[in-house]
Amino acid sequence: MPNIERLKKYKNIHMIGIGGVSMSGIAEILANWGFHVQGSNNVENENTKNLEKAGIKVIIGHHAENVVGSDVVVYTAAIKQDNIELKVAKNLGIPTIERSTFLGEITKCFKDTLTIAGTHGKSTTTSMVSLCFIEAGKDPSIQVGGDLSQLNGNYKVGNSEYFIIESCEYVESFLKFSPKAEIILNIDNDHLDYFKSFDNIKNAFIKYVKLLPDDGLLVVNGDDKNCLDLPKYTNAKTLTYGITNKNVDFFAVNIVFDNDGFPEFDVYSHDKFYERIKLHVPGMHNVLNALATIALCNKYGLSASDIKNALSKFTGVGRRFEFKGKVNNASIYDDYGHHPTEIVATAKALMNKKYNKSWIVFQPHTYSRTKLLLDDFAKALLNFDNIIILDIYAARENNTYNVSSEDLVNKIKSLGKDAKYIKDFDDCVSYLKENVQENDIILTQGAGTVTQIGTMLLQ
Repeated sequence: MPNIERLKKYKNIHMIGIGGVSMSGIAEILANWGFHVQGSNNVENENTKNLEKAGIKVIIGHHAENVVGSDVVVYTAAIKQDNIELKVAKNLGIPTIERSTFLGEITKCFKDTLTIAGTHGKSTTTSMVSLCFIEAGKDPSIQVGGDLSQLNGNYKVGNSEYFIIESCEYVESFLKFSPKAEIILNIDNDHLDYFKSFDNIKNAFIKYVKLLPDDGLLVVNGDDKNCLDLPKYTNAKTLTYGITNKNVDFFAVNIVFDNDGFPEFDVYSHDKFYERIKLHVPGMHNVLNALATIALCNKYGLSASDIKNALSKFTGVGRRFEFKGKVNNASIYDDYGHHPTEIVATAKALMNKKYNKSWIVFQPHTYSRTKLLLDDFAKALLNFDNIIILDIYAARENNTYNVSSEDLVNKIKSLGKDAKYIKDFDDCVSYLKENVQENDIILTQGAGTVTQIGTMLLQ
């Protein structure tokens, strides 16, 4: 059982935005530890329904009286400082703690907090590691940034000293955690609205590595030059993995793909054969994610057979190249990738599948990312036969960047390929239904509302 002494001063905990992906998981962990937990959310969703089933009180809407009697108020980064519950808590002198800071306090309760970070592949690799620990009977607590069918959601409350957690670099929130082990998958140009430059991103990861204790573990991608100099910033044990770089602790060879694009490969630890691994998720990027998982799990004493079985059972996280169904006998997939590197990885995964023509419906995510990476997005999208661009999903931003989806369409056209700008979702669905042929593949791509297109097509 984790050591929860440090949290015991908070008997009654109120959570603003309790229906969020991470907040709902935190709420269940706290309730399992015997705390009195309740929360508010602006809308009802699957998470709030699951919390209520677990006996946790959820109030829809934010009201002053909700916080009365609380020992602490935890709130998500999306909650504005003028939120009525936050204001009342401050007036009453109740401590208020932002989600990532509070989650950092929870990580200190566990002997072994295993964190998975990097610009791409965090949710997938966190899920892979989680399934390996479950397979080995380790009963970990888990927090993932997407839904995992084996968890019936995005978190698990365990009773061991292991806490496996996806660790996001945005606004440097991962610096609040107390990791015993870290996987760093890659470092790429993203979240420039916050970081402003690649050097700042790199420095955030250096600070993150420095959090490791001397008896900790750092696992880094040997194929990513930006990861390779991180070990010099820690005394922790370091393990490396790769495909192109064979001068690593774990590497993959004899990689073959089946008709679904699922890879099978031999893993070597130094020059010794380790295991032949079969995945049920597509793409070369998932071979790398699996190698990171193997390196960490092997160091934690998990057997090769448990790791092999767990990886074979993993069929993906929600919205990561997720199969949704068929229309006109064409397959519909949905993917969360919203960065050029992720679009290229998805395109490469697609190329290993057997199909007729590919269609991408892309919804750019945030004005800042679209503006700063416009050329890279255009080049990445050239990998598809048919390109449809929806309006930019604003998320947390206003369009102070003077950029539009039509700029992206024009850029693609200037590179010699046709692309269509379709503003309305209904028009997009009608266009696809009229034009998509048998054995085509439709991919809806982005971190916003584009996921609705697949559902609309199936209706």
